[in-house]
Amino acid sequence: MAFLSFLGRLLFVSVFILSAYQEFNEFGVDGGPAAKLLKPKINVLSKHVAAQTGFQVPHVEMKQLILGAIIMKALGSLLFVFGSSFGASILLLHQAISAPILYDFYNYEADKKEFAQLFVKFTQSLALLGALLFFIGMKNSMPRRSLKKKTPKAKTN
Repeated sequence: MAFLSFLGRLLFVSVFILSAYQEFNEFGVDGGPAAKLLKPKINVLSKHVAAQTGFQVPHVEMKQLILGAIIMKALGSLLFVFGSSFGASILLLHQAISAPILYDFYNYEADKKEFAQLFVKFTQSLALLGALLFFIGMKNSMPRRSLKKKTPKAKTN
């Protein structure tokens, strides 16, 4: 039973592990293709935040953001595979931050092709987020094992 649980967690985090591995291999000097994809999306987000709140979003290097995402995915996956709810929380935080930025379907009209593609990816990301919440909830609802030793029963002849 424990092996099946471990295998299930490993299969679940394979999405995060493969993504982190690919981003790490493509990282290069400038952050790779992930940084090129993220830069315009961060610019749109900062303009939107500045227009709505009046606060200026500080400049952040794309390379540092990509490196942070790789570390979050790798560390969270490693901890999650061994059953840690802290690892699930790291992956949950990564999904909660990255999904609305990467899959910005709300910046497109509903009849555009990009809207449909980004909306599907966003809902897939929400499914991962829900699975992580489910794991954390199940992990916290299980009673903890007591470390007390059982008292041996007296032998009767």
